Amino acid sequence: MKTASVHSLKLRLLSPLLLAALSALSARAQTFNVIHAFTGGLDGFQPFAGVTIDQGGNLYGTTTEYVRGSVFQMRHRSGGWTLTTLYQFGFGEWIPQSRIIQGPGGALYGTTSTGGTSPNCFEFGCGTVYGIRPPQTICRTSSCPWAATFVSFTGNDGDAPGFVDPAFDAAGNMYVTTTTGGTSFDGNIVQLTRAGGGVWIPTSIYNFSGPDGISPYSGVTLDAQGNLYGTTWMGGPNGFGTVYRLTPSGSGWTLDTLYAFRNTSDGADPVGGLVFDQAGNLYGTTEKGGSGNGGVVFELSPSGGGWNFTVLHSFTGTYGPQATLTIDAAGNLYGTTYSVGAFQEGSVFKLTRTNGGWTFTDLHDFTGGSDGANPLGGVTLDSGGNMYGTAAYGGIESNNCPSDQNPGCGTVWEITP
Repeated sequence: MKTASVHSLKLRLLSPLLLAALSALSARAQTFNVIHAFTGGLDGFQPFAGVTIDQGGNLYGTTTEYVRGSVFQMRHRSGGWTLTTLYQFGFGEWIPQSRIIQGPGGALYGTTSTGGTSPNCFEFGCGTVYGIRPPQTICRTSSCPWAATFVSFTGNDGDAPGFVDPAFDAAGNMYVTTTTGGTSFDGNIVQLTRAGGGVWIPTSIYNFSGPDGISPYSGVTLDAQGNLYGTTWMGGPNGFGTVYRLTPSGSGWTLDTLYAFRNTSDGADPVGGLVFDQAGNLYGTTEKGGSGNGGVVFELSPSGGGWNFTVLHSFTGTYGPQATLTIDAAGNLYGTTYSVGAFQEGSVFKLTRTNGGWTFTDLHDFTGGSDGANPLGGVTLDSGGNMYGTAAYGGIESNNCPSDQNPGCGTVWEITP
C-alpha cells in the first residue's frame, strides 16, 4: 500500500467546487454520490470491504477501525440513507476485512483477519469466521445490537483469513481461505460444516506449500459441480501467483493450477478472487504487472481440457484492483483500483463486451477529498443498475481516524446510471 502522494495532498487544498467538477468529468455520464462519510464516532471508520445488498435494497458492510471494527447496515429512507451499527467487535474480535455474505437461514457471515481464542498465532489470534443475527427477543429501542457467534482458527486449520469472503455450497457448507494457515504456513482452504446446535466445525481441505501457490487473499468461487476456484497472491511455478481449481476426489480434494502468472504483460499478484459468466469463463484481476505495471483484468476460457488466458485490460499506475470483480446479467464487468486513476487515489471501472472485444470505461476517479480514496472493496449492483461501494480513506478528516495512508475516515458511495 502507498502513502499519500504530494499530488493528492495538493488536491485537498483545492476548493470543494473544483473537486466536484473534476469528479464529474471522470464520471462519464454517471452520477457519483457519497451516501455516507464515516466520522470515526459510533459509525466507525476505514471500510476495507465492499458492501452487500439484500432483497429489500439495504446495504451491509464492515469497518476495520485498525483493530476492532463493526458491522453496519444502511437503509434507504426519504430520499437519503441512514446508517445503523449492527455489531461492534470487542476485545479479541479484531479487524473484519471481508465483505458481509448472507448464508443459509438468513444469518450474515464474514471473517476477521486476527482475533479469536487460539494462542498459537502470536498475541493477536489466528482470525475467525463470524456470524451475526438479529436479536431473538423483542427490542424496544431504535438500535438493537445483533448477536454474534465466532469460529476461531488455531493455525494448522487456518490463520489470518485476510480479505476473504465466505462462500457456501448447495449443501450449506461454508468455505474460506487463510493467508498463512495450514501445515506449511503458506495458506490453506477451509471447509466449515455444521454440527449439532448450529456449531461450525472447520477442516483444512488443502494446504498450500509454495510451488502450488502462497497466500490466497481472496475466497473461493464454486461451480455447479462443487469445484472451488480461487487465486493465490504469490508462489506458483513462476512465483507471482496462480489461479487454481480444487476438485472433490474420493475422500479428499485435488488441486490443479489453471494459470501461473509471469509478471510480464499477463500481470502479477492476484489479490481478488474470480467470477464466472454464463458460458463458464472465469474473470479476475492482478494488482501489479501488465503493460502499464498497474495490474490487469484477465479472462480464462475453458478449451479442449485446458484454459486459454487473455488480458482484457491493463492499468497504468502503482496498485491496481484489490477486490473480486462483479459481473452483471449482460456479462459486463465492474471493479475498483486502489491507486490507479487520474489522481492516483483509485477508481471505479466497467468493461463491456463489444464486437468480440472489450470496451473499458472509467466511471469515477477518486480525488482523495470528500469523495474518498483508495477503494479496497469491489462493486455491488442493485436491480436498477445502481452501483455501490466503499473507499477505505478520504472523506471526513478526523482525529478519531488515525491513518498512515490518506487522511479521512472513508466513505460509502453510489453511482447511478
